[in-house]
Amino acid sequence: MRRLRKIMIALFLAVTGLVITGCNDANKVEAPVEPVGFHAGDECHICGMLIAEFPGPKGQAVATTEVRKFCSAAEMIGWWLQPENQNRSYELYVHDMARSDWYRPDDAHLINARDAWYVAGTGLEGAMGAVLATFADKQEARALAQRTGGHVMRFDEIDQTFLSKAAINHEDDRLSPDGH
Repeated sequence: MRRLRKIMIALFLAVTGLVITGCNDANKVEAPVEPVGFHAGDECHICGMLIAEFPGPKGQAVATTEVRKFCSAAEMIGWWLQPENQNRSYELYVHDMARSDWYRPDDAHLINARDAWYVAGTGLEGAMGAVLATFADKQEARALAQRTGGHVMRFDEIDQTFLSKAAINHEDDRLSPDGH
């Protein structure tokens, strides 16, 4: 009887383990989350200022349970580069400025920030810190860089050093990606 009880307990634990393993979140595939619109009262997650008061592309980090909005692409990237944010499941979005007015970016044209082309050094007005113009198309980014003397960058070329130097030096539009 005692042996039968041990066998039953072992069998119960084995079945329970299989059920738990089958429900493991690692096996779950989440659908990508879509960007949301910006509204007049939205505040920047970093500085708390009203997002709509600044020209230029905005940024947002969207997860299944929350949305964090930023008054600029640079603010969003700076937030994303913080180590505690690297392991979170956020989709990052910025405005495609080839399809938007600089002073009123169109939320219908939000694009994946990791795939975007960034132009620094344009001299364009924007929120505090670095002003980064964002584009879905490399040729559009190059055209703005040629007109303004800026330079084209990719998402993974922008780091905290660049953003910090650009924020301290209000001549941020003249810094290269390596800070010179």
